[in-house]
Amino acid sequence: MTGVVRWHITMSLDGFITGPDESMDFASGHANRMPASAREVIRTTGALLGGRNWYDVAMERYDGLDGVYGGDWRGPVFVMTNRPVPEHADPSITFLSGAIVDGVAAARKAAGGRDIVVFGANTARQCLEAGLLDEILIHLAPVLLGDGVRLVSGPALGIALERIEVAETEQLTDLRFRIVK
Repeated sequence: MTGVVRWHITMSLDGFITGPDESMDFASGHANRMPASAREVIRTTGALLGGRNWYDVAMERYDGLDGVYGGDWRGPVFVMTNRPVPEHADPSITFLSGAIVDGVAAARKAAGGRDIVVFGANTARQCLEAGLLDEILIHLAPVLLGDGVRLVSGPALGIALERIEVAETEQLTDLRFRIVK
């Protein structure tokens, strides 16, 4: 069985997945425990596929791979980039250039039938446009940021979603959608 390709993010009520200057500080402090859906993602994920901007911000500000799910997840990580590999890059990370379909295929192979989590707005949009994304899981935070990186920006996509889960974890609202194909 092949796992799902899931975009897993925290978003502000006004639709931003990072605040100004790529800050993710808004995402914490709304719950004293991890949402059940996030624990499920950690348990079922076999590989991560992120974009270069996600990688740069994660390495610079959020403890790199140790910051992924608070250090509770380990496994293959792939980063899509058109830039040179950083000089002191973590050797456990595979940097890929080229088509998003090839990145998803590499992550899928490494995941061994488990799920793939996508990180980064641009990478997720590429997956959406290519028809490669199966789910979007959003932890909606009760905050209005007014600026930052939007969940989706750019030309209209016209992609239908089916809500498959709504849950609450203290002040967070968890929303899971299946991409209608």
